[in-house]
Amino acid sequence: MTSDGVPQRTGNNLDPWYANYAERAAGLAASEVRALFAVASRPEVVSLAGGMPYVSALPHDLITSSMERVMRERGAVALQYGSGQGIPELREQILEVMSIEGIRGSVDNVVTATGSQQALDLVAKLFIDPGDVILAESPSYVGALGIFRSYQANVAHVATDEHGLIPEALRQTIAALRGQGRRIKFLYTIPNFHNPAGVTLSAERRPEILEICRSNEILVLEDNPYGLLHFDEPAPNALRSLDPEGVIYLGSFSKTLAPGFRVGWALAPHAIREKLILAAESAILSPSSFSQMVVSEYLATADWRAQIDTFRGVYRERKDAMIEALGEYLPQLNWTNPNGGFYVWVTMPDVLDSKQMLPRAVKELVAYTPGTAFFADGRGRHAMRLSFCYPTPDAIRLGIRRLATVINGELDLLDTFAGTGPLQLPSSAGYDSAPPSDLK
Repeated sequence: MTSDGVPQRTGNNLDPWYANYAERAAGLAASEVRALFAVASRPEVVSLAGGMPYVSALPHDLITSSMERVMRERGAVALQYGSGQGIPELREQILEVMSIEGIRGSVDNVVTATGSQQALDLVAKLFIDPGDVILAESPSYVGALGIFRSYQANVAHVATDEHGLIPEALRQTIAALRGQGRRIKFLYTIPNFHNPAGVTLSAERRPEILEICRSNEILVLEDNPYGLLHFDEPAPNALRSLDPEGVIYLGSFSKTLAPGFRVGWALAPHAIREKLILAAESAILSPSSFSQMVVSEYLATADWRAQIDTFRGVYRERKDAMIEALGEYLPQLNWTNPNGGFYVWVTMPDVLDSKQMLPRAVKELVAYTPGTAFFADGRGRHAMRLSFCYPTPDAIRLGIRRLATVINGELDLLDTFAGTGPLQLPSSAGYDSAPPSDLK
């Protein structure tokens, strides 16, 4: 403790500046997903871990021509600083994209961002004070949990089932937190083709959940990167379409075009919109004019709706390959069967630990994301997220076969030693009860 009452912190051999960090820096930790990228990039490993879109399905000639046209006709503007809110042409086109899911809005209330991840961070920055509570599905998106942790929020998970967030569980969670005097800032939800669970919030539950939040004066943050990537029936209309004043909607071109452009957006109520722009300008001055203009040019010249249909077919084929392989190689497990998006959520017997099992899986040349990545409270050890968006169907089948080798091996090992007591060494003369020195 220093003379003025400030707790004394010191550096260490690894980081001499440790004592200088703000307290919130303690919330910055590498997630299981980030730690997997180095391993998953090895060509011999079948990665069922990261949610990387299959960008090879894009018409590269159209992307290239859009870039060339932007540089040829508007290069001086594209390479310059821009508006903190984003270019008007793209914001108009974003309204057209959102209209597919029933959203009507004003171009003035659209704020473009460096991916929807930045928009999510800006919302958290605006609303979260240390100790605030964020409601989130159980499980929830690892990137959001990292942001909430970095702003020193507490996440309260709300139970879900095959139809998405459970309204009664939401009521009970809110009541319990309010009874403890806790301050709830917003509900964070991924209603369509959920990451990581793969489920979709039913049409019947959507107005009920909005009414619960409205009656408790809780803002809703709707994160919807996968909504247009359905396989059979489209997802129900967006939550934002039902309550424009109570919902901030986050969208992205990362899944329906390409993540490398880093273009996403937020559609917010007017007063919040103003603060989002100020927060964005404070953080980055302005999103990339070049990326926005290329995306805008692509939307203006390409049949982007047909391209989304192409992506749907690609991901549907891969999802079917994964579900079929799980049924063949791991029929004893349970899993979700999504109607869109990128992910299948697999539940294993309680005796298995997906996080501890991961190094053995990597040794068998397959990677996945442990379920613990998607909980703020350490749960999820007997679950894992499998991503089908990037590998080919044949690679997916190979990956599931390798995963089955790991899981079945673990189960066989546990079965072999189940019920066995501690091993007893003979006590007769000549035996040393201590282990050999080279094993200590």
